[in-house]
Amino acid sequence: MLKLVDVHAGYGAIPVLRDVNIEVNEGEIITLIGANGAGKTTTLMAICGLVRARSGDILLEGESICGLPTNRIVEMGVCQVPEGRLIFPDLTVTENLDMGAFMRRDRKGIHEDAEYVFNLFPILADRRHQAGGTLSGGEQQMLAISRAIMARPRLLLLDEPSLGLAPLVIRQIFDIIVKINRESGTTIFLVEQNANQALKIANRGYVMENGVITVTDAADRLLANEDVKKAYLGI
Repeated sequence: MLKLVDVHAGYGAIPVLRDVNIEVNEGEIITLIGANGAGKTTTLMAICGLVRARSGDILLEGESICGLPTNRIVEMGVCQVPEGRLIFPDLTVTENLDMGAFMRRDRKGIHEDAEYVFNLFPILADRRHQAGGTLSGGEQQMLAISRAIMARPRLLLLDEPSLGLAPLVIRQIFDIIVKINRESGTTIFLVEQNANQALKIANRGYVMENGVITVTDAADRLLANEDVKKAYLGI
């Protein structure tokens, strides 16, 4: 579904990504792990067109999306849940969901998807008329994921969904990620510093260091990899 080929990207004169090659197959959960500042978020930003690839190519189902505006990439079925959630704090839960569906015109489908996310996250149904900024951190993360689902993505990009959350909430979020993948077939590309949790739910994983992919393997083998254990799993 998604293929990054020898991608270089950065900010101004500062290079961040170098010769990045990643493949994400339809229906998979793929995780990209690495230390803070390794280039993980820049990778997602390049996929979404928010950071331009300086060289190389990014292909969605065989079609280059390099140079396309972000709204066009969203129309093609790619949606990102950004690091830090970035919900609209002054809008209600329902209004945040409406913003996720702003490019759609199928009212019936929008209503069905809203009910779907309320079933995924019942707490949001209880808080549907509450301002997003008054929600807890975990509830805001649920809302950010739900807002992305409202765009009906075929490829969902998740940037550090566990950041700043309590362990119990983290487990709930990861359980929901798996549920979304299994129930709707949504392909998921997950960027995480919580390597242990991410690799437990992923099919395959990539390790990034200083903007370079250093290791790639099946998720279970990465969990057993001694170098990965020492560097990212605290073992």
